[in-house]
Amino acid sequence: MKAWKHFCTITYHKSLVAKGCFAVGLYWQGIMHDMSKYSWTEFRVGAKYFQGTRSPNNAEKEDIGYSSAWLHHKGRNKHHLEYWLDYGFPPDKRITGMRMPEKYVVEMFMDRIAACKVYMGDGYHDNAPYEYYERGKDITPLHEETRELLSRMLKMLGEKGEKETFAYVKKEVLHR
Repeated sequence: MKAWKHFCTITYHKSLVAKGCFAVGLYWQGIMHDMSKYSWTEFRVGAKYFQGTRSPNNAEKEDIGYSSAWLHHKGRNKHHLEYWLDYGFPPDKRITGMRMPEKYVVEMFMDRIAACKVYMGDGYHDNAPYEYYERGKDITPLHEETRELLSRMLKMLGEKGEKETFAYVKKEVLHR
């Protein structure tokens, strides 16, 4: 039963991201978004730790100290900021966020909206993705240009809603 519920959850999430990506012209990303979640490496973890109110990856981390599903997922999906971590340029050679291409920042934006809708259910509102972002932004290793773009889109979503924000993203961010 947990496997079926997990399948339904990730498929619903994927459909929400696809809807957002299609609205701004990112058709291929909308279709391919999170396909690795259906791989055995990620799916078995999701089914085992499924709760329906948060990511099963967090439950796996609590149980064994890391998430094998997350480590697999972030290395295969360019819309995750963790995919873009690398050594910085001299003189600062610490691990840092590299600048993400706009199409992946937009997919990350759509992913955050969908995750909030899935986990918040009827409690979702257009400012929820920004509020979630705000709670973790100080510990999130994003390139400054990527941070500015993501923040701008999330703020606009909260202030103007999806229709106007998606139109802006399509015209001004992706230039389509």
